[in-house]
Amino acid sequence: MSGLIPYLLFPGNAAEALAFYRDVFGGELQTLDYATAGRHDGPGDAIAHGQIAGAVELAGADAGADDDAVQMSGMFLSLLGSADATTLTAWFDRLAEGGRVIDPLQRRPWGDFDGTLADRYGIRWLIGFEGEP
Repeated sequence: MSGLIPYLLFPGNAAEALAFYRDVFGGELQTLDYATAGRHDGPGDAIAHGQIAGAVELAGADAGADDDAVQMSGMFLSLLGSADATTLTAWFDRLAEGGRVIDPLQRRPWGDFDGTLADRYGIRWLIGFEGEP
């Protein structure tokens, strides 16, 4: 474990969302459905636990009947300086597909680049880097 790993609850589309994030960030995705886990607190084919291990680590599951799916307000998942400028720009562009750019990835007055977006699953991201793209 490398530190803080966001764990996101999805409204029944965790398999799709986690596959999307694996396609964006790379890495290895492992999922376990409720039936295989021997759990009965969710539909058998729903994701009880999924995790991406790689340059960006994320975990998630389908929200149970008593759980709320993730709602992002007042926060972003930050990828500031977490990779080179080319990679971060590609991640921004891929995450923006089907989502909403809040503030484009651009040079700021202090010389660094950053931008914010909400992806197609409503997850908000802050992505940036120092220097030239």
